[in-house]
Amino acid sequence: MRSPFPPGSSHTAYRTALVTGASSGIGESFARILAGRGTDLVIVARRAARLDELARELVERYRVAVEVLAADLTDPGQRGEVEHRLRAEPVELLVNNAGFGAFGAFAGQPLDDQLAQVELNVLALMRLTRAALPGMVERGRGGVLNVSSMAGFTPSPGSATYGATKAFVTAFSESLHAELAGTGVHVTALCPGFTRTDETQESSLLWLRREDVARAGLDAVSAGRALCVPGAQYKAALPALRAMPRSLLRAAVNRMWRQAADTR
Repeated sequence: MRSPFPPGSSHTAYRTALVTGASSGIGESFARILAGRGTDLVIVARRAARLDELARELVERYRVAVEVLAADLTDPGQRGEVEHRLRAEPVELLVNNAGFGAFGAFAGQPLDDQLAQVELNVLALMRLTRAALPGMVERGRGGVLNVSSMAGFTPSPGSATYGATKAFVTAFSESLHAELAGTGVHVTALCPGFTRTDETQESSLLWLRREDVARAGLDAVSAGRALCVPGAQYKAALPALRAMPRSLLRAAVNRMWRQAADTR
């Protein structure tokens, strides 16, 4: 199949990919875009029925191979099956998209919910990356796209654990990107702002379309970039966030959180 990128492009066209959290939202968009580019897929999520439906659609429409792997990545045994799949049958691209967050003051939220966020957003991402990277390095080809968030660049009152996990994902990804320089393997952190998971809703100044976010991330990892912030509004905001004194930033996000909490 022809490369989706023009001759002479610096982008890499991946022949195989594994996408987590692929049953809906940005993960589904990753799967659709990759299938459209001729990439054979392994799609992972908890909802087997939804994965089966998506796989049938992608196979029929794009004539690619799609393997369904239903797994809860917070469950060590099920996560281990995905790790084994990555080691036994390597892919050229790993998209660590699965993740979730919860809203509310940390002291008032169940500890198990907070730990589950760490388990999925951090531990599962680390373990799958570790399972995939050695084979990629050995072959001198591959990519890992880790879905982080703009929340990782700021304090996140009301979603402290989520923000902390995303700060980890960004730092982890940028560090691996530096470690792997010259190996032919690229690790990219995708840091979107507010993203609509329902494509029937209209986009706005703050809200991004999930398809645009997924495409930006895939293009970034295939081009070998360490960091991707999709959306002109968020690209413009990032330097200001990094330059602002932390005390002022904390005060600003705290006001926003309290206003949001008052409307709930």
